[in-house]
Amino acid sequence: MHLDEPLSDKEFNELDKFLMSDRVGDDGMTMDALHGYLTAIAIGPEMIPMTEWLPLVWGLPDQAEPKFKTPKEMERITTLIARFMNEIQITFEVAPQEFEPLFCVMEQDGKELIDGETWAWGFWEGMQLRDEQWEPIYESAIAPLLRPIYLLGAEEIEEEEMKLVDTPEKCHHLAIELEAAIPEIRRFWAPLRKSGVATIKRDAPKVGRNDPCPCGSGKKYKACCGAEPTIH
Repeated sequence: MHLDEPLSDKEFNELDKFLMSDRVGDDGMTMDALHGYLTAIAIGPEMIPMTEWLPLVWGLPDQAEPKFKTPKEMERITTLIARFMNEIQITFEVAPQEFEPLFCVMEQDGKELIDGETWAWGFWEGMQLRDEQWEPIYESAIAPLLRPIYLLGAEEIEEEEMKLVDTPEKCHHLAIELEAAIPEIRRFWAPLRKSGVATIKRDAPKVGRNDPCPCGSGKKYKACCGAEPTIH
């Protein structure tokens, strides 16, 4: 089994069953919430290690782990989640036009309506992991694209905004707007995305921020070659 293999229907159902079990907390993520959560992590401003984002999936107090029956079961479930994440990342890298949020669909008065609230909540939770790093997008031209995510997914919205989500039809249209926004959000972050883990091998000792810059300018490193790049 390779980590880049997409989940089969059987594996998807296996993971779904575990996440719906009483071994996961009441605030644990269902498959649609998990898909939204992992999507935000996959396309957001910074790569986040699995060791940081996985505990929030379980929804247990103090970020505790579920009571796995055996170490083998723990490895199995976490591997399925890792592959679910990889599937999302590979789709964005190889065929981004094929990405689809894992929305629920309900029927009302003979019409199929999209229920994107749980997916949007998962995405919003993923954003909260790096809320400060997400700030630049709120000051960009595509800031309005985050509105359906906020309206459908935020824990609390303003009282006057409740009228925007008070019917299944209104939520359906917001979910459609949300799906259309994801490619634009991804394109915004793609050139700016940072690795959350340093992987650079250094042949020389690291230069401190307040040390003289090794280029010989006479300035401190932080004010010369170590200065943060300006983003226009």
